[in-house]
Amino acid sequence: MVAAIAQIHHDDVVPIVAISVGGGVALIAILFGTISGMVVRVAREKSRREIAAYIAEGSMTPDEGERILKAGREKA
Repeated sequence: MVAAIAQIHHDDVVPIVAISVGGGVALIAILFGTISGMVVRVAREKSRREIAAYIAEGSMTPDEGERILKAGREKA
């Protein structure tokens, strides 16, 4: 292993480092994107459950709950 590393020329180090750093950045971006999506989905589901509870106890009408759930969505 050490002999193989010792045979790497100086000109070969830059592409190896660039590819390694680029791959690491890509993996971190994918990881944080996945975590961010999970947090958004969990928060949305918690809000839906809270609105359903308000409707069930009578503090809110179903029409108000539906309006709140649709708020902020892009119209497609």
